[in-house]
Amino acid sequence: MSYTLINSIFKNYNDLKDRMVILLIFCLSFIIRLPFFFRDYIDRDESTFILMGQSWVEGHLPYTELWDLKPPLTFLIFGGIIYVFGKSFVAIRVFGALMVALTAFFAYKIGQEAHSKKIGFWAAISTVIMLSLFGSLQGVMSEHICMAFFMPGLYLLLKSKKPNYLFLSGLLMGMAVMTKINMAYTLVFLSIFLSYTEMRNRKWAKALFHTSLFGLGILLIIILTLLPYYLQGNTELWYKSVFRAPLAYIGARRYMWYELAPLYIVVVDFLILTYKKKLLDFKKVPILYLSVAILGVMYAFYKGGRINGHYLIQLHPLLLILVVIVISKLQFLKNLQWKPYFLLLILLIPMESYLEYINILENKIERGTFFNGEGISVPNYIQENELDTENILFFGYHIGYWVLDTKPPTKAATHPSNICRDELFPFYDNPRKTAMEELRYIMETIQPKTVVIRKNRRIFDKKEVEENEYINAYLAEHYHVQATVEKAEILQRLE
Repeated sequence: MSYTLINSIFKNYNDLKDRMVILLIFCLSFIIRLPFFFRDYIDRDESTFILMGQSWVEGHLPYTELWDLKPPLTFLIFGGIIYVFGKSFVAIRVFGALMVALTAFFAYKIGQEAHSKKIGFWAAISTVIMLSLFGSLQGVMSEHICMAFFMPGLYLLLKSKKPNYLFLSGLLMGMAVMTKINMAYTLVFLSIFLSYTEMRNRKWAKALFHTSLFGLGILLIIILTLLPYYLQGNTELWYKSVFRAPLAYIGARRYMWYELAPLYIVVVDFLILTYKKKLLDFKKVPILYLSVAILGVMYAFYKGGRINGHYLIQLHPLLLILVVIVISKLQFLKNLQWKPYFLLLILLIPMESYLEYINILENKIERGTFFNGEGISVPNYIQENELDTENILFFGYHIGYWVLDTKPPTKAATHPSNICRDELFPFYDNPRKTAMEELRYIMETIQPKTVVIRKNRRIFDKKEVEENEYINAYLAEHYHVQATVEKAEILQRLE
C-alpha cells in the first residue's frame, strides 16, 4: 500500500489533541537537549545571564552590581530559576527545553489556524529541531525566552479581536521585548498592521481601541520592569541600559551589507515566489500576520546591523510554518512513497545530540560525573589546590565565577568581551572611558592573583589589536602557567 512520506507516520492528524501534541513536542525537545544539560556552558551569553540572575537573587538589580546588554526580564527569568532551584545547570537547561517546547506548541497552533493540524504539527517538530541544534542553540539564549512569549502573543493576536485577547497578547509581547529589545521593531510592524486591518473597513474607533489595548499591554510590562528602579531612584540607569546602550552597540558593531544580504535574498524571494505561484494564501489572516512578523524581524536584523547564529531563533518559528505549508503543496512530495531509508535520514538529524550523549558517558566513566567542561573542571582544580578565588579574573569560561561563588572584578568584566566595548561604558557610568583604561585598571590596579584563559586562543576578538597586544605582553611578564586543565590555562601572578 502506498502512502506519502508524512501520512505514513500519522494517518489522521485531525485526531491530534493539544495535550498529546505538547507531550510529544516536549519529549522531543527534552531528548534532543538532554545531553547538553551537563555542559558547563554552551554560549558565553548564557553564562553572563546566569551571573546577572545570581546577582539579582543576592539583592542587586541588574546593571547596579554587574552589567550586560539585555533587558531586565532576561535576568529575572534566570534569577527566578536560581532562586527556586539553587545553582543548578540542569534546572536552567530543563527550563530551556520547556521554552523550546512552548514556542513549538504555538507554532503548531498558528499552523493549525493558517492551514491544518498536519501543517502545524510538522512546523512544531521543525521548530524544536531548528531551536535546539546547530551552533550554540542547546543553551538557554535570550531569544529562546523571547519567542516563548512572542509566539503565544502572536497566536492570540491573530486568533481573535476580543479585548481580553488583545490585552493579553500585548502583555506577552511586552515580555518578549523586555527579553530581547530588537523585537520592538516587530511589534511596531504588528501594531500598524492591526490598525490597518480595522481602518480598511473604516472602523476608525475600533482600530484605535484595539491598537490601544494591544499597546497598553506592552507598555504595562515595560513600566513594571522600570518600577523597581524608580523605587530606588535609579530610573536613568534603567533607561540608559535598556534603550540607549543597545543603540550605541549596534552603531559601533555592524556587519557589511554583503554579509547580511544572503538571508534577505532568500526570505524575500521566498515570500515573492510563494505569492506569485499562489503557494500561500495571503488572504488568510494568519498568513498575513506571519508575513508581517517575519518582515518585522528582518527589519530588526537590518537595524541591528548583524545576524549572529542565535538571532535566527527569532525568525525560524515564524518562517517554518510558511515553509511547511509550501512543502505540503509541492506535487513531487505528494507522490513520494515511503522508503525505509527516510527513517534513517530523519534519525540522523540530531547527530549533535548523539555525539554529546557519547561525550557525557565517556566523562562519567573517566571522572565519575556527567557534568563536564572547563567551567566546572577549572573551578574544581582551583579549589582543590587552594588558589585565590577572591581576586580572580576569567578571560574565558567565566561561568567559573558562579561555580566558585565569586564576582567579576569590574562591571565591564561581567562578560569578558564587554571589556573592549568602550562605546557602552557611558551607559553604566564606568569610571574608565576606554577599553585600554579598563584593561590596565584590572591588570595593574586590581592585579588579579589568578587568571583563566583559553589555551592557544586569542583573549579578545581579532579586531581588538591593541588590547590583545597589551594583555599578551602583560601576562607573559607578570604571570606564569600554574596548570593546564583541558583547554584552559590557569595563570598565577608572579610575586
